[in-house]
Amino acid sequence: MGIEGIGARVARKEDKRFITGAGRYVDDMVVPGMKHAAFVRSPHAHADIKKIDVKAAEAMPGVIGVLTGKQLKADGIGNLICGWMIHSKDGSPMKMGAWSPLAVDRVRYVGDAVVVVVAETKGQARDAAEAVEITYKELKSVSDAVEALGKGAPQLHPEADGNLIFDWGIGDAAATDAALKTAAHITRVNIVNNRLVPNAMEPRAALGHYDKAEDHYTCWTTSQNPHVARLVMSAFYNVAPENKLRVIAPDVGGGFGSKIYIYPEEIVCLWASKKTGVPVKWVADRTESFLTDAHGRDHHTTVEMGFDKNNKIVGLKVDTIANLGAYMSLFSSATPTYLYATLLSGQYNIPAIYGNVRTVYTNTAPVDAYRGAGRPEATYVLERTMEIAARELGVSPAELRRSNFVTAFPHQTPVIMCYDAGDYGTSLDAAMKQADYAGFAKRKAAAAKKGKLRGIGMSCYIEACGIAPSAAVGSLGAGVGLWESAEVRVNAVGTIEVLTGSHSHGQGHETTFAQLVNSRFGVPLDSVSIVHGDTDKVQMGMGTYGSRSGAVGMSAIVKALDKVEAKAKKIAAHLLEADEGDIVIENGQLKVAGTDKNVPWFQMALAAYTAHNLPQGMEPGLKETAFYDPSNFTFPAGCYICEVEIDPETGKTDIVQFVAADDFGNIINPMIVEGQVHGGIAQGVGQALLEGAIYDGSGQLLTASYMDYTMPRADDLPSFQISTSNTPCPGNPLGIKGCGEAGAIGSPPAVINAITDALGHENLTMPATPQKVWAALRGGSKH
Repeated sequence: MGIEGIGARVARKEDKRFITGAGRYVDDMVVPGMKHAAFVRSPHAHADIKKIDVKAAEAMPGVIGVLTGKQLKADGIGNLICGWMIHSKDGSPMKMGAWSPLAVDRVRYVGDAVVVVVAETKGQARDAAEAVEITYKELKSVSDAVEALGKGAPQLHPEADGNLIFDWGIGDAAATDAALKTAAHITRVNIVNNRLVPNAMEPRAALGHYDKAEDHYTCWTTSQNPHVARLVMSAFYNVAPENKLRVIAPDVGGGFGSKIYIYPEEIVCLWASKKTGVPVKWVADRTESFLTDAHGRDHHTTVEMGFDKNNKIVGLKVDTIANLGAYMSLFSSATPTYLYATLLSGQYNIPAIYGNVRTVYTNTAPVDAYRGAGRPEATYVLERTMEIAARELGVSPAELRRSNFVTAFPHQTPVIMCYDAGDYGTSLDAAMKQADYAGFAKRKAAAAKKGKLRGIGMSCYIEACGIAPSAAVGSLGAGVGLWESAEVRVNAVGTIEVLTGSHSHGQGHETTFAQLVNSRFGVPLDSVSIVHGDTDKVQMGMGTYGSRSGAVGMSAIVKALDKVEAKAKKIAAHLLEADEGDIVIENGQLKVAGTDKNVPWFQMALAAYTAHNLPQGMEPGLKETAFYDPSNFTFPAGCYICEVEIDPETGKTDIVQFVAADDFGNIINPMIVEGQVHGGIAQGVGQALLEGAIYDGSGQLLTASYMDYTMPRADDLPSFQISTSNTPCPGNPLGIKGCGEAGAIGSPPAVINAITDALGHENLTMPATPQKVWAALRGGSKH
């Protein structure tokens, strides 16, 4: 293994271009003749479109075209779809309402796109967009999911009676009810998981270019999965045939799930380019992002957790109402079902579980997967309930968890998942030791002397990463397979290109994927290039989301490297006149084991391409492709402990300590893993303390800018204490589990458990703003 290989704390290769301003984003792309688009968006949450007058806008300086939904439909452009079919308990399919890229007859949320203006400059496009006159007839709106199911709520889509998209269940309802009837104690909790806005550093953007001479389309877009974007736009939206459409996702400044989906803007920019005869670029401003990026979370849940007289969990019943917004986004149906309810067992051995999920249309931005995607919602339900149960039972929260941990593997849960490996007690012990859990009482007393309230809370999370296998998810309704691809090209001078279907938008693939190659062949990282994000360069791939790049993407690379290694050894054995079984690869050389006979890597590569001296019958060249379809999810897990101090005069909460003990299996680059955990915890702390998307009674987004939506800053966060243990994943060749979402999954309940411990009661919902905490201190009932 080279010093830059697996396990090394190698600084990220890609950061040099990012910190020197040399990154290339969609907004940096310029093509000859390029013009700019601005969208006219609905100011109403719910309204009929009575008339659109574009004459004044068309006459304005620089305007090239003003296009409407009726024109788009006349050209055969299809509606946006949800790509994961869910059936209700009665067997009926989900009720997918029509979502046109440009609204035709009705708008259903503030920000719904109605008209697109194409002009010479961005300023001219925006000025002309303001000149478009649209006559609306306002309709009643509803933004709360529970209210949307109520009698008299406005109907959003004719396809979904009562705004109910589906009523879905998982587990054994009868067994769970029976278990709860025999329980010695039942903890009942009402839980709200607050709506979040993703807020990636780079706003969404699209550049569509139709080349009339070639009858070919190119779309530059801020996407986490360009191949899926090409597939969906060609197969379902009728934008262009797949062989006539190239999708490029260059550097992408963060995604967190919000850039998985195909939005109206990509479709419209490509269509408008053909319509107007010019390349069309659109870049969102921050308020557009707040209004139109897919939001996350937004669950209302009731929980019943039953315990026997020995405090062992006997049953868990969960009922969730999930807000999916005005339309069904690409993976929105999977998030509150197979990504959420299948994790309701957590780290615990629960014999009976039943989860019921109802999804609902409201006059709000569409809701889809956001960092963790269902797993944070499940963890919050479980870990808040476990903490409250411990307080009700008068036992240690740590020991209540420990006594209910799964300890034997594999472990089949009542909700589909089969956990393959884990050691939850080790993570709990590590976190408690790091946090000096036993010494908390002294710190609490010392804080009280200063007039501060001190609390401690923990969260034991588990997540399922690398959604798999394709046959299984297909049987559950997924519209695509969830494998990954890789191609490894060894060039004639020995440099290596790895073409991967995984997309990097902050994860460090250009470094970690190169480390994998270094570990195998001993070549320097600088001689390894990682190519991704361009459908014309890279073979079909499924993109990056769900912490799948390591477990699935790198496993595909391993399979391709196996093939390259086998051929390289054959060539070296021939050149060295040795037995193929005696060839080993070390430090960039192919050696005959036990001798000093060797051939440098570059010399072997050159021999593959000159083809003057190859084994008889061998094809020239050294390039291999592989596809990897995992056999199971991977199951990262861990324990987080948060300690807070609250100023009772102001309600301000300070996190004075945060400890994270994670099990990610084998780790490629500890430094990058730590960075991923830091970022995830920051987002989780943001949800717990600061962030929340709020709509008023008329469906207006009140938190549509950083003036009103609070993002965590450096002084909101402590210096995290991070550690890892390792139970290798048996289901992939590298034994890795995924780390990108863990921090956002495990941290919110730890923070809220700590705050409610300090308050002495549970009367608190996220975000725990100073105002809410101050009010809870004065009006909350004692626990």
